[in-house]
Amino acid sequence: MIAQRVQAIAPSETMKISGRAKELQREGKSVISLSQGEPDFKTPQHICDAAIQAIRDGHHGYTMNTGNPELREAICTKLLNENGLEYTPDQIILSNGAKQCIGFSLFATIDPGDEVIIPAPYWVSYPEMVKLAEGKPVIVSTSFANDYKMTAEQLRDSITQKTRMVILCSPSNPTGSCYTAEELAALAEVLREHPEILVLSDEIYEYIVFENAHVSIAQAAPDLLDRILVINGFSKGFAMTGWRLGYLAGPAAIVKAVAKIQSQETSGPSSISQKAGEAAYLSPRDTVNEMVAAFRVRRDYLVDALNQIEGVKCFSPGGAFYAFPDISAYLDSETPSGNRIENSTDLCMFLLEERGLAAVPGDAFGEPAGIRLSYAASMEHLKEAVKRLREGLSALKKQ
Repeated sequence: MIAQRVQAIAPSETMKISGRAKELQREGKSVISLSQGEPDFKTPQHICDAAIQAIRDGHHGYTMNTGNPELREAICTKLLNENGLEYTPDQIILSNGAKQCIGFSLFATIDPGDEVIIPAPYWVSYPEMVKLAEGKPVIVSTSFANDYKMTAEQLRDSITQKTRMVILCSPSNPTGSCYTAEELAALAEVLREHPEILVLSDEIYEYIVFENAHVSIAQAAPDLLDRILVINGFSKGFAMTGWRLGYLAGPAAIVKAVAKIQSQETSGPSSISQKAGEAAYLSPRDTVNEMVAAFRVRRDYLVDALNQIEGVKCFSPGGAFYAFPDISAYLDSETPSGNRIENSTDLCMFLLEERGLAAVPGDAFGEPAGIRLSYAASMEHLKEAVKRLREGLSALKKQ
């Protein structure tokens, strides 16, 4: 028998689309996949060398449950030097990816019936993680006109006596939007009226920003630091997705509670990955900057190309490696075979099955008017993807 808490959650739509794309590829069909959020760069060589040296030096055993002291100290130094935030090692816990940090943080802070405010479009796992923690996701729909960012007024209107947490993601998955210091300060002003509300700030795309520097709500409102949970890791900025290494920086009491859960679930992350993480944070950011420069070129191409397709509009994202174009003009249309396109899921399945283009429907992110396209792909693949998208959309018959 399957527990009700599991029956209540949905499987990841990104995994579903990417899985179907791989099935079609195994069948010999040409598929261009812009569905997965994974850099198409290799982990920098100096980070790999550090991991290899760790193996040679015999770092093969379990680490402390909260992670190696050396890496936690390196994280504290990073947060101080790069973000102006002062933490001590007992306020840091390392986990098997930022995703685990988010999940364990929710388990540690959310009681049954607690409400968690989540701006939409949202990363697909946020609402489901809240449900697993037996909380209630409260979805706040944002607008294309505001680059899909929640306003202070929207936050204020969404707060009830049951609100326990607000989840922010900047740079955003799936939109690439970045909150400014002024926007975060306005949100913080609302939160000051409600001292019982925690903030979970997902900053995993911190290093992948283009025009402006990344700003954390912890920087915009340092007086709220005792109730802000900063989630970060190494997967996106250092192209270390398979190394499974993330961390939480937050109030010591919450970190201790997360550590209690982790001690019974997984224990600390890989000792080798942690040595690689040390090398990542203690080395110059040259390889990171090169990767970001490549993403900027791809972003500029993709956004421009999307805006040239009739009926499609797309703002230029400030970070991450996603474009989230509005495709609402093609909803309620008909495919050449006579099937109705009633929502973005129908559209993405048509593009995948008939045109060999894998994208993630906005339905999965709580915004049915959009689709997510990852430009963590070669320029050659992006150009072919745009061609397939244009041809696919032009084949639809509008009602």
